[in-house]
Amino acid sequence: MSEHDAGQLAEAYVVMQHSPDFIDLKSRYRRFAFPMTVVFLAWYFAFVLCAVFAPEWMATPVWGNINIGIIFGLLQFVSTGIITVVYVRYASKQLDPRAMVIRAEFEQVQS
Repeated sequence: MSEHDAGQLAEAYVVMQHSPDFIDLKSRYRRFAFPMTVVFLAWYFAFVLCAVFAPEWMATPVWGNINIGIIFGLLQFVSTGIITVVYVRYASKQLDPRAMVIRAEFEQVQS
């Protein structure tokens, strides 16, 4: 790739980044990702804070040797899986179709 071609490619990327479609795609991603990240971190830190400041409560037996702390810990894994499934569905419906349109437009400009 020549220096001229690289410059044109860089310019095309900048133009695409400022396109309304790309701005909309970034906005949709951020509207999902940032709140979900905050919710997950709050949930995670709730677990950590309970373990540090309420160990007696976390040690409360629920069933046999299973206590609240173990259940809370396992729910961390469950919530991670749920978030993953929700994100994949959201991305498939909201992000991927828009990204494919943007990519097709960009590739068309490059040809």
